[in-house]
Amino acid sequence: MTTPVTRGRHNRKKQTRRRRLPMRYLLPFLLLVALLAMLMLRGYVHSEILADHRIQPPAATDQVPEQVLEGGPVIDARSATEPAKTLRIPDHRIVLTFDDGPDPVWTPRVLDKLKEYDAHAIFFVTGTMASRYPELVKRMVEEGHEVGLHTFNHPDLSYQSHARIDWELSQNQLVLAGAAGIRTSLFRPPYSSFADAMDDKSWPVTEYIGSRGYLTVVNNTDSEDWKRPGVGVISKNATPKDGKGAIVLMHDSGGDRSQTVAALGHFLPRMQDKGYEFANLTVALGAPSAHTPVTGLALWKGKAFVHAVDVSEHITDVMAVGLAVIGVLVLTRFGLMLLLSFVHARRVRKRDFSWGEPVTRPVTVLVPAYNERECIANTVRSLVASDYPVEVIVIDDGSTDGTADIVEAMWLPDVRVVRQRNAGKPAALNNGIAHARHDIIVMMDGDTVFEPATVRELVQPFADPRVGAVAGNAKVGNRDSMIGAWQHIEYVMGFNLDRRMYDLLRCMPTIPGAVGAFRRDALDRIGGMSEDTLAEDTDVTMALHRDGWRVVYAENARAWTEAPESVQQLWSQRYRWSYGTMQAIWKHRRAVLDRGPSGRFGRVGLPFVALFMVVAPLLAPLIDVFLLYGLVFGPTQKTVAAWLGVLAVQAVCAAYAFRLDRERMTYLISLPLQQILYRQLMYVVLLQSWITALTGGRLRWQKLRRTGAVEAPGSMPSQRRGSSNDRRPVA
Repeated sequence: MTTPVTRGRHNRKKQTRRRRLPMRYLLPFLLLVALLAMLMLRGYVHSEILADHRIQPPAATDQVPEQVLEGGPVIDARSATEPAKTLRIPDHRIVLTFDDGPDPVWTPRVLDKLKEYDAHAIFFVTGTMASRYPELVKRMVEEGHEVGLHTFNHPDLSYQSHARIDWELSQNQLVLAGAAGIRTSLFRPPYSSFADAMDDKSWPVTEYIGSRGYLTVVNNTDSEDWKRPGVGVISKNATPKDGKGAIVLMHDSGGDRSQTVAALGHFLPRMQDKGYEFANLTVALGAPSAHTPVTGLALWKGKAFVHAVDVSEHITDVMAVGLAVIGVLVLTRFGLMLLLSFVHARRVRKRDFSWGEPVTRPVTVLVPAYNERECIANTVRSLVASDYPVEVIVIDDGSTDGTADIVEAMWLPDVRVVRQRNAGKPAALNNGIAHARHDIIVMMDGDTVFEPATVRELVQPFADPRVGAVAGNAKVGNRDSMIGAWQHIEYVMGFNLDRRMYDLLRCMPTIPGAVGAFRRDALDRIGGMSEDTLAEDTDVTMALHRDGWRVVYAENARAWTEAPESVQQLWSQRYRWSYGTMQAIWKHRRAVLDRGPSGRFGRVGLPFVALFMVVAPLLAPLIDVFLLYGLVFGPTQKTVAAWLGVLAVQAVCAAYAFRLDRERMTYLISLPLQQILYRQLMYVVLLQSWITALTGGRLRWQKLRRTGAVEAPGSMPSQRRGSSNDRRPVA
């Protein structure tokens, strides 16, 4: 017996299962989060997030102990009970120190010189550089050099809080653990100099660093190689006086260090000939090694961090390549669109071509409808108001909202209703073709309305016997909302300008489901509307190309369709479109190897569709990703200028498209926002489609909720009662 408690648990389990996020939604989200994390990590290790380039001016020295100001370059402030002490390097010993590395160009050359002369040194590395080039840190340790901390981001620590100082030290140690499996007790403050340069701003930092267990190592001999004064001057500056020991400051990063490398080739053998030894600091002082092996969790945390940095560097490199690719694709597409659309418009304007004798014979208009009660009356009335003889067949695909009853109750002449069980749009269209009386068949959606001249304009190209199908000009009717305005821009610029280009190239990829016409013989030869893909309009268009038919564009055949009015509905529609397009490309992939018209479409049309309808939209958000990256991490001005340049190109194309379609330019005000927000939605939809395709998932046709807000332009015929034969339903 089931108790109420058991039922409650069962219901909670069912609810839990229902709330589970589908993998096709989860994977795009996780991928976006991962990419964002990689970009943030890259900015982090390139000193682009917490970089602080302030440098403290000299201050008073009355708080600095005299023994420090007059002492050696090694400051030991580790004891909490004893005053700080300093250490000097014994005579005839030189401790070479290199700051700011490792650098992928100069550090290996410095290491090569040191190895050539069997000399050792200390490399004070920054965490940002060491995390990007961990193999150089590992080489330093393996070749017997000592490594010290130079902070993670190279800030002037006198400006920083204790928490920030601890963070700089701990992050630097984390990188050393991951790169070489060690931690170090040596530290050199950024922008440091001689011990007598300590002042009331830098000394408290040195005391705090000592309390954390570090020896602070400054220098008493500055080669001034950062000035690039010449090899001879660098070598002279680095030479101790009177045989004294010295800590010599050099750099292996931060710019062109060719003079430093050349100076080492001169300086090392000369000083060795004078009896100098180039030793590590601890060896020179007779102290234990500054390195301590790292094991356990600390070691694995370091390795994980270094590995993550490596991944982020490679991913951002790939993204940079992707950005270059999308830049080329965007400019190529817009260039072709502008050039070919101009040629197309000029041809139409001059009317220097003719399809043949005007087409006047009646045509059949098929209206597949599933639960379209809000729209179907406007749709049918717009067809009856046509200035061209039409037979209208409404195929009710198992509607449950009385769609067919509404059409029958209108009592309109030459309008028939065909009822069928719900089987999908392709099956409905094939059923309509079977009942059609005429040899030219116009297809439209149940939420679309035609202008009076639409059918006439749409069928004129059939005067040319080579034409198998004609694409009309689909336009957004409900464009008053923001999301409607964005789709309006997309339809006018992205779809209709594209169709002008494809019309001239003779590789039209899609007859829009909202407004298209077909020669019945052409449909019969390819087997009618296929149910193999979710984009039956793209599928049938490609099949017609492969069968040798021409597919053309009739820009004056305008149809007004109701676009999705919510993000969820838009997502559902575009998910089906993008996934169906991928299916169609895959289905017709063998056209690339065919001969004749099929091969021409395969080698011209399919690459265009793949590049401009799949690859380009998938990569397009990289433009916005790098915009955000540049705004946060820099260089801001160049990034903004580049993004505005791309936007300007798009604006020019959009303005030209709107001019060709005689649309109001005011809608273009929302273009920048469309590029920032709308493009990201399309990216996620396309990414989800890729994942669905790669994982073998299947996607069913999804019905959008309609409002019936779109009406046919011009006057509507009033309801007229026809004969019973005019409205008789067909089983």
